[in-house]
Amino acid sequence: MIIMGIDPGSRVTGYGIIQKKGEKLSWISDGEISPAQNLSFYEKIFSIFLEMKKLIQFYKPEELAIEDIFYYKNAKSSIKLGHIRGAIIVASFLCKVPIFEYTPLQIKKAVTGYGNATKEQVKEMVKFILGIKKEIRTDSSDALATAICHANFRSCLKYDCLYNR
Repeated sequence: MIIMGIDPGSRVTGYGIIQKKGEKLSWISDGEISPAQNLSFYEKIFSIFLEMKKLIQFYKPEELAIEDIFYYKNAKSSIKLGHIRGAIIVASFLCKVPIFEYTPLQIKKAVTGYGNATKEQVKEMVKFILGIKKEIRTDSSDALATAICHANFRSCLKYDCLYNR
């Protein structure tokens, strides 16, 4: 099974693609979508949508896991993140890929065993779990962690799919 993990952001959206065969997880790809800074916010949303659609069509994931919105002190940032997530969700729906949400706490716990792990701890565990030797960026490692979290949770059959709502 091919799983795509997404760490949404307006400046940088990380993505990670893994494969799950039995209990073995392996890295396929990771990267970042970074819309040009001179674009308006609406153009950035559209740019992320187009790139996500291309990535989904290229890698053909069977499921997509996305980080859920967590508490922001700044309501405006939270609303912007919601717009970005919406673009990603629409791209996934158009490509008929089921979508699953996980909180940052669930993701950190699934990867490190500790819900308050630092980004660096998450990155190192992602590299260890997937056998990645190269350096990876934080947004990519967060996206890969989201995919790993889904790979672990999906076998429990206690997850909630946005696609089936």
